[in-house]
Amino acid sequence: MPAVGRAVLHALDLALDDITKWTAGLSDTEVHTKPLGLPSVAFHMRHIARSVDRILTYAEGNQLTPEQFAQLKSEQGSDESETLAALIAEVEVSFANAADRIRTLATADFNTFRGVGRKQLPTSIGGALIHVADHTQRHVGQVVTTAKVLKALQ
Repeated sequence: MPAVGRAVLHALDLALDDITKWTAGLSDTEVHTKPLGLPSVAFHMRHIARSVDRILTYAEGNQLTPEQFAQLKSEQGSDESETLAALIAEVEVSFANAADRIRTLATADFNTFRGVGRKQLPTSIGGALIHVADHTQRHVGQVVTTAKVLKALQ
């Protein structure tokens, strides 16, 4: 597999490690808390899991399905019945499902045009793959920061 594919998969592995490490010790209630007005850990975890799927959908040359749109709209929701374990499991399943897609995309011509969204904003297969890693890591950073704030407030 080309280096870009390995790098994206490695970024997802690191993301899961950081999520697991930094959320350890948080209660199910705390992951839904918005300390100091920050978005909740639960939001970021849902967003990480679901955005990987959406970005890869665009990388594959497809548009989002009605189910993906519904999931996007529900990310900000406050389903406080979700446990930390369920949120981590959603990320794990998302990353596992993404792995084969990333391996396949990593063998394609990275310069192949891909349009994102209704406006068909321009990117490429390579750009979308890099965005999976970058976007995921940015939100993992928010999970870490929010988890640290929550732990400081305990």
